[in-house]
Amino acid sequence: MSAFEKPQIIAHIQKGLNYTVFDCKWVPCSAKFVTMGNFARGTGVVQLYEIQHGDLKLLREIEKAKPIKCGTFGATSLQQRYLATGDFAGNLHIWNLEAPEIPVYSVKGHKEIINTIDGVGGLGIGEGAPEIVTGSRDGTVKVWDPRQKDDPVANMEPVQGENKRDCWTVAFGNAYNQEERVVCAGYDNGDIKLFDLRNMSLRWETNIKNGVCSLEFDRKDISMNKLVATSLEGKFHVFDMRTQHPTKGFASVSEKAHKSTVWQVRHLPQNRELFLTAGGTGSLHLWKYWLIMASEEINEDYPVEIHEYLSTFENSIGAVDEMLKTMMSVSRNELLQKLDPLEQAKVDLVSAYTLNSMFWVYLATQGVNPKEHPVKQELERIRVYMNRVKEITDKKKAGKLDKGAASRFVKNALWEPKPKNSSKVANKGKSKN
Repeated sequence: MSAFEKPQIIAHIQKGLNYTVFDCKWVPCSAKFVTMGNFARGTGVVQLYEIQHGDLKLLREIEKAKPIKCGTFGATSLQQRYLATGDFAGNLHIWNLEAPEIPVYSVKGHKEIINTIDGVGGLGIGEGAPEIVTGSRDGTVKVWDPRQKDDPVANMEPVQGENKRDCWTVAFGNAYNQEERVVCAGYDNGDIKLFDLRNMSLRWETNIKNGVCSLEFDRKDISMNKLVATSLEGKFHVFDMRTQHPTKGFASVSEKAHKSTVWQVRHLPQNRELFLTAGGTGSLHLWKYWLIMASEEINEDYPVEIHEYLSTFENSIGAVDEMLKTMMSVSRNELLQKLDPLEQAKVDLVSAYTLNSMFWVYLATQGVNPKEHPVKQELERIRVYMNRVKEITDKKKAGKLDKGAASRFVKNALWEPKPKNSSKVANKGKSKN
């Protein structure tokens, strides 16, 4: 593959800044984005930019007393587009970027720096009330409702006697209805903990042996599907959140993504099967779930009673694979030239039926009922033509009747009466003798 054929990421606009940037977020449904960080003098800054004619225009710069570590628009409406931020002093603020002098919401959320923040229930993403989750160096993870002042609606902290670990990343998920919602948190020692906000309990935990830099569900507004976690050692881990084993938790695969720390993971809004990982060396990689899950076995036991079905399915897949290899080994035109019209019709119908059947299976794996999808009518239409071809084939195989031979056979087999005169002449001859 030449350099021109390889996927490339090209810088569209570049701009140097005179401060340390900790976070950057797009303003929803606009060509604007905000950057957050701190000046060398120790104050915090939020800058609002807009892309105009291939260049960046600074619309507003907001300087605050404390460095700003993280921000999110996840809990705001599309009309308001308020920015929630966490700073080095442990403060949670919500800002109206049109009038940023005084925050519309402010609370002393943590005793130490807020490292990470996420939101849900806003922007039309996720069911239920708008909420913000923060994770801090003090070891606590707190969930806030902007409509409720001062106190968090949930507080996840280490039990008495347990060491307080630095929380580096948090993420909302499972917000597919008014009741269900979870928060996943990653810590500096490699711990990943999943908190069930409905039951206010720790639902699952694991350790990936290195500090967890970033966590993200593929989608917040559906039942848990995939969770990606990145680590200091340059790996990312993909957890299949659909089925939880009673003792082993969720199945997972891991991949060495970068030569150094993977700081961020972000799913593409238009295609949640794709996600980006950003490494400490400045590298950026694009990944697809299907390729990752297919490249490595998932470490999950399955019930013994379905082993026979899985083996049969595997054999069937192998047979289909061999047939496809045979068909793909020659061009379609070359293949059809060797066949009569009836055989050509059979090849076309089997190909169409196979493709639609595979699509049926794909829909089922995605949680879509194939019986309510147009593919059902398409399969029925193909079956009608397959039956017609079968009728024609059966007619060709049926034996043909030779009318002449049948007529002679019947004629010879039947008794024919002799004429009366001939019998009398024969009798007279006998009497003379």
